[in-house]
Amino acid sequence: MATTFSLPRTISLFLGTKNSSIVSSNFSNVSILHNPLDHPSGTRNSTTIRVNATKKNGWLDPFDYGDDPAMEYGSLFADGKQDEDERPPDNPDNPYGFLKFPMGYSVEVASLALKVRGDVRRCCCVISGGVYENLLFFPAIQMIKDRYPGVMVDIIASARGKQTYELNKNVRWADVYDCDVDFPEPAEYNDMVGIIKSRYYDMILSTKLAGLGHAAFLFMSTARDRVSYIYPNVNSAGAGLLLSNTFTPDTLNLSEGGYNMYHQMVDWLGRPFRSVPRQPLPPLKVSISRKLKEVVEAKYRNAGVTKGRYVVIHGLKSDSKALMQSRGDTDSLLPVEIFAEITTALRGVKPLFVIPHEKERENVEDVIDDPNIVFITTPGQLAALINDSAGVIATNTAALQLAHAREKPSIALFCSEEKAKVFVPDAADKRCAIIASKTGTLIDIDVEAVKNAVQIFSMPLAMAKI
Repeated sequence: MATTFSLPRTISLFLGTKNSSIVSSNFSNVSILHNPLDHPSGTRNSTTIRVNATKKNGWLDPFDYGDDPAMEYGSLFADGKQDEDERPPDNPDNPYGFLKFPMGYSVEVASLALKVRGDVRRCCCVISGGVYENLLFFPAIQMIKDRYPGVMVDIIASARGKQTYELNKNVRWADVYDCDVDFPEPAEYNDMVGIIKSRYYDMILSTKLAGLGHAAFLFMSTARDRVSYIYPNVNSAGAGLLLSNTFTPDTLNLSEGGYNMYHQMVDWLGRPFRSVPRQPLPPLKVSISRKLKEVVEAKYRNAGVTKGRYVVIHGLKSDSKALMQSRGDTDSLLPVEIFAEITTALRGVKPLFVIPHEKERENVEDVIDDPNIVFITTPGQLAALINDSAGVIATNTAALQLAHAREKPSIALFCSEEKAKVFVPDAADKRCAIIASKTGTLIDIDVEAVKNAVQIFSMPLAMAKI
């Protein structure tokens, strides 16, 4: 295949009549040296070409005006999505045992389409934030699995964020590394760089706002595609030089975007490309193992409730780190006195108070007589608890999103209508009743309105006998 060369558009403007004739005579076989304006329809040799394509990264090439309209791919490069890696068959006659190769590894050389078509065999996602932020990244992980069949997805998250991935069957490995620390330990930093470099990722994604330091961390992974959010201010200077694609959020706090906080990255991941249509974003779903269900069932039975006949109360005010609240909504906790007043309106079901720390048990017992209390801090156990419940009454915590993922009715308590619209879009489709404070402060929420909304947990008589 002949090698083609392209000239920057600014240089071609200075080519005179003589120079242009020399160039055309010396490179008459080069199909790329022509004026795109001569073909306003964007066609060449009966092949439709997209002229107004977006450029990849303005930092890397200032003369990059998008995909070259004259670039043509023959039948050598396959269209469509990538194929899953073929696994060599087992050899039972092998004297050294069965011939088994790990998934994703093949003895033959990688196909040429791996580079040209942009196939992704191994992907790493660096997620900033806690449980809430990692939970809302689940749809993006499912989109990656759908867009690149056979891809293996690994996660790098904080210690709290890693616990979320016991609910995700699409993740191969989850490593603990808090990328939000401004000055990490040199030993931990070097160790993580060595880990991601030795895994030979094709693509690495990061939801942390990158400056030059974090961009260098991603650059040292040697991944082909290095994609990350960057600061929307001067702190992003130089980061684009080390990244393949960048996204600039509207604010410094990405979590303020709510449920669709990753919409820029999701739009890029699902982009149409070479006869592959746009990949739709799936809804939030979680997977709960049988062992996890058994552990949680023993916990809530010891608390004095039975399956399907309790309502999860989540969002008690505490200084524990296991609150599972979003960074985009700091006013999302209520004292136990308000929840005690709300639960007096429940009929046919029992309130089950979830405490993030054992020291909160005495506070609940001081306010409520003979309460049902369960101590749960991991998101996996919380999801299993919600799965066996009749519904959820919660503030803006991960319990609210888990209830929607398991299709349970819920009552969401928000500090304002704006926060409610951002974090719970299409609340009616999710069987979610939104109760927002009119003063902008969660503690001033209308308790009577919450009491009227608890009717969604009323079970028919036939269901109560089950």
